[in-house]
Amino acid sequence: MPVPSADFKRALKQLSEKEKETLLLRAARRDAELYDTLCFELLPDVDAATVYEQASDQIHELFAVGATGRLLNRSLTKALSKTVKEVARARRITKDKRLEIDLNLYALRHIFENYTGQFESPYAGFYTATARLAARTTQLVRKNLHEDLWIEYKADLDDFLQQLHARSKSRSLKFELPRELELPD
Repeated sequence: MPVPSADFKRALKQLSEKEKETLLLRAARRDAELYDTLCFELLPDVDAATVYEQASDQIHELFAVGATGRLLNRSLTKALSKTVKEVARARRITKDKRLEIDLNLYALRHIFENYTGQFESPYAGFYTATARLAARTTQLVRKNLHEDLWIEYKADLDDFLQQLHARSKSRSLKFELPRELELPD
């Protein structure tokens, strides 16, 4: 992403209010994420809960529509990849790291409620992607949240990690999958 130069900032300050408005509206029409960010920043009825709801609906839709066909494992892997991108988009819009964790947990709950049978597929792509998401979510909780909040996420994360470790594919992962979310002493 380019860093605005001093000349650019000066030129922007010299624009009239109407020219700034026109420029901003043109940019928002071209970039959906910029539009969503501006809505979040400017509109009082668009808050983190609204962004969470929109993103969770999108995640649900990705799995409902995208996870079909003869090669279900591949479809699920693609849906999960798009889900990770949707979660990152929601985080960029709100700058809320807890929202990212909550959306990751929403996706993991959806996977474990509906698609665990695909973990036994001869293709490891979906299992590996799910394990990466669980490991990343565990890492995000430890890194970005205060220790007092970890307990809220421990039960869900420990359950997901335990189910992933119960599969034979857990031994062939090329990264370390934690066994549980370790609480501080």
